[in-house]
Amino acid sequence: MPLSSSPAPAAEGPGEVVARLTGRAVTGVRALSGALTEVALDDGPPVVVKRTEGAEAARAEAAGLRWLAAAGTPPVPRLHGHEGRWLVLDRVAEGRPGREAAVRFGRDLAALHAAGAPGFGAPPPGGPVEAFIGLAPMRNVTGDDWPGWYAEHRVLPYLRRAVDQGTVTSGEAALVERVCARLPQLAGPAEPPARLHGDLWNGNVLWGADGRVHVIDPAAHGGHRETDLAMLELFGCPLLDAVLDGYQDVAPLADGRRARVGVHQLFPLLVHAVLFGRGYAEQALDAARSALSR
Repeated sequence: MPLSSSPAPAAEGPGEVVARLTGRAVTGVRALSGALTEVALDDGPPVVVKRTEGAEAARAEAAGLRWLAAAGTPPVPRLHGHEGRWLVLDRVAEGRPGREAAVRFGRDLAALHAAGAPGFGAPPPGGPVEAFIGLAPMRNVTGDDWPGWYAEHRVLPYLRRAVDQGTVTSGEAALVERVCARLPQLAGPAEPPARLHGDLWNGNVLWGADGRVHVIDPAAHGGHRETDLAMLELFGCPLLDAVLDGYQDVAPLADGRRARVGVHQLFPLLVHAVLFGRGYAEQALDAARSALSR
């Protein structure tokens, strides 16, 4: 059935949306979390319904899933469609982490990045400029120069919000601003825009029962490939050494990547500081000090 997108009546729930988007009879509904619902169907495996922050968030995520799927790898859940604030996806049967799957994930991720993007900050085709990363707004405004784009559209907007909220002081903000000013020297060799998952923390990495690593919940856009890798490292990923080995087999990273990890972690840490408070702000400041110590 073709993908569908249409407004959902406010009173309807996941079961009604699934029936409409899949054309199949619903036989059961089970809440998995505040945002996720499993829906059993009359024929075949269940699907998962995700409730997003709103229709634009659903449109952004749906466009991101289609863009990642078009690269062919790593696997993403099949998207049945989106309606209003709802997304309907195949459920991934989960397995256990293993080294073979980790190495393959690294290779898959390298292939995704190599699929490219029209520019840094480019949204997926059909995706809105005003997108989201998790619960935070994220603007997909394009640029040709990664250091300048990353500072203006990924680091500084969240730094300003953190200062406005009182989570970061003006004096502390100056530390991050110094990193932004030095980004042309800190960023390493210039690279073309990569097709990023964009929110690649461990919770969005599913070790499938099929022996593959599947990725979910993208905040997809064009960016620097080391940003995805730095986010994997920031929030922990099983067998990360094997993931990186697989990645390097396919697409070797420029020398000095370890020293650039803090630069790439500034963005997700400041997003988390805005959403969750001071603890993440302190981690962002540590990352900034680490970057400036080079």
